[in-house]
Amino acid sequence: MKHVSIFILIAVIMLLLGCANAAEPTASGELSSSDFTGTDRCIQCHAIIHSQWDGTMHSNAYTDPFYLKEFETASQDTDGLIDSFCSRCHTPIGVVSGEIPPADGSRLSGIAKDGVQCDFCHTVSGSNGTGNAPFIVTPGDTKWGPFNDSRSAYHDSEYLDLHTKSEFCGMCHEVSHPVNGLLIDDTYPVWKNSTYAQEGVTCQDCHMTPGITEFEANPGRSGSGAPKRDHISLHSTVGGNAFVTGILGADDVKKMAIERLEKAATLDMSSPETAHTGEDVTVEVSITNSGAGHNIPTGVSEIRQIWLEVRVTDAGGREIYNAGRTDNKGGIISALKIYNNVLGDDQGDPTLSFWLADRVLSDNRIGPKETVSEEHTFFMPENTVYPVTVDAILKYRSAPQELIDHLFGEGVHEVPVIDMAEISNVIYDPGSPPGSRTESRSSPGFTIFIAVALLLIIYVLKNNKKGG
Repeated sequence: MKHVSIFILIAVIMLLLGCANAAEPTASGELSSSDFTGTDRCIQCHAIIHSQWDGTMHSNAYTDPFYLKEFETASQDTDGLIDSFCSRCHTPIGVVSGEIPPADGSRLSGIAKDGVQCDFCHTVSGSNGTGNAPFIVTPGDTKWGPFNDSRSAYHDSEYLDLHTKSEFCGMCHEVSHPVNGLLIDDTYPVWKNSTYAQEGVTCQDCHMTPGITEFEANPGRSGSGAPKRDHISLHSTVGGNAFVTGILGADDVKKMAIERLEKAATLDMSSPETAHTGEDVTVEVSITNSGAGHNIPTGVSEIRQIWLEVRVTDAGGREIYNAGRTDNKGGIISALKIYNNVLGDDQGDPTLSFWLADRVLSDNRIGPKETVSEEHTFFMPENTVYPVTVDAILKYRSAPQELIDHLFGEGVHEVPVIDMAEISNVIYDPGSPPGSRTESRSSPGFTIFIAVALLLIIYVLKNNKKGG
């Protein structure tokens, strides 16, 4: 009994010591921006990595014009309550150096405007968990990273396990409302509870490799004179933002964002092989989040929009049905669902201003490896020209056009609508012989492929004839 009591006493003492020594996140104003190294120094040895980072949303975390518009509004709405809160991820050096507030950025140094830059990430020496940026930064001669044998003539290098884990990303990609605790960005928590986490697939495996949706090695060197390694993490760290990257002229990053969106989901379609005119026809389209380790959409997802456009046309080119097209003002017409979450304010009304939200009114985002389905029913007119083609296209955009017009003025910026995935089926005349139904079902673009192939054959035959 005496030994048990001693054991308990020791455990309590260790627990208290652990609590007393628990590292606190670096506080606002604790450091100076002059403590950090500018990217102009980093580029001297790490030119390739710098070129990957330059133009990304990390490099533009503060200068992102959409963020600045939203930040200005949020600061006004909350009397400055969110100034340091939002800025801690968008200009972390600006916060820890006490250069913000004020929200207008008038005191920000050039290095603070570089957003999530090299020396900030590589002077992160620890964290106090995830969510709301609990990072600990120790600027100076030592840089922390994912290798335990790094050598540099310019600085000391230390291995930090945190750099190899999703928890590094989770510091900023998990955001809770600073007043009411509402989970605003659940990217990291959703991954944490997914099969990806269970299988050991980290954020870095998808977002810092060429594989896009799975780990793929990127052999190379981290800097001039560094040893060649089997894998060097890409620092493009691209998500799905083809809107802001396009505004800023970062075309390579925009292209990568589109490629990532195209790898995130797959479609399947079930429809009748034949259908009579004068009757209703129902098709089912399934959407699977096959490539993202988080919800689609994710991030500040109450403004993100994913939806299906289902279009039915007959062989004469007449459109029989369309749900989900956009009008000339960017409005989405007749879509069955918009896949995002809807936040509510303290009156229970929907709001796109997450800083005013205190509840979730609805959430139909698609989770990792989850499949959802939509049923579309249309009427087959009497004068239909067979065969009939059913096209389903999964669409994405970063924000509603209406919101961007409100913030910037109508016609200033057009939000690109990205086609994430598409699929086609063909419906035939019931009276047609089964052997004549040659067009492939559930095969996008097959009819066009056949037409192009026939044209090429005709072209070759004609040229051979002339040559003869």
